[in-house]
Amino acid sequence: MSCLTARTGRQRQRYEDQLRLVSGCIPYKFEETVGSSNCNVEKKLLVLMISSPNRDDLVFPKGGWENDETMHEAACREALEEAGVKGVLGETPLGQWEFRSKSKQNNGSLQGGCRGYMFALRVTEELDSWPEQAIYGRKWVSIEDAFRFCRYDWMREALRKLLTSLSENTEYGPREELDALPLRPVISEVGSEHQISSPSSCFSSHSSVQQLAA
Repeated sequence: MSCLTARTGRQRQRYEDQLRLVSGCIPYKFEETVGSSNCNVEKKLLVLMISSPNRDDLVFPKGGWENDETMHEAACREALEEAGVKGVLGETPLGQWEFRSKSKQNNGSLQGGCRGYMFALRVTEELDSWPEQAIYGRKWVSIEDAFRFCRYDWMREALRKLLTSLSENTEYGPREELDALPLRPVISEVGSEHQISSPSSCFSSHSSVQQLAA
């Protein structure tokens, strides 16, 4: 069991323009694999996603940005609390998204509205236990499976921005490791969270999640 404790409640929650401020990240790593055709060692990009009880889809770590921390600190905290990972966080957000929680998406008011910022997190450490382990499972998945199982359309957009950043910015790793990455994977829409606007600019035994391990 983890000796760390997750933050709870919204007493310190930040708001802006009546929107709850949220910070999160896309944890990623490169894994060496042996090519099936030429037996050469290749680098494969994987991202870490989390699952919640009674859900068949996956999300990236995110949560409320609180008033005693920076946006970067909030993203790192959420990665640790929800996914049990630490790493190097990108200095610049992948983008900004405004969305409304699914339970409020038919409400014309700003109630339930959020403004979210997502970062790239190059994972350097995976903990054996983490604060919200009883709530969230975690699994490394391929980019294709990430698009397929991702719960929210806006998170798919964040993932696309990560792929673009990785292919263009050497801050995230050697360029030769990125040349073969798919920038526009074919995706299957499996669920969405109501998005208010376009972006500006760390498993449980669900049936579909089990397919990832096949």
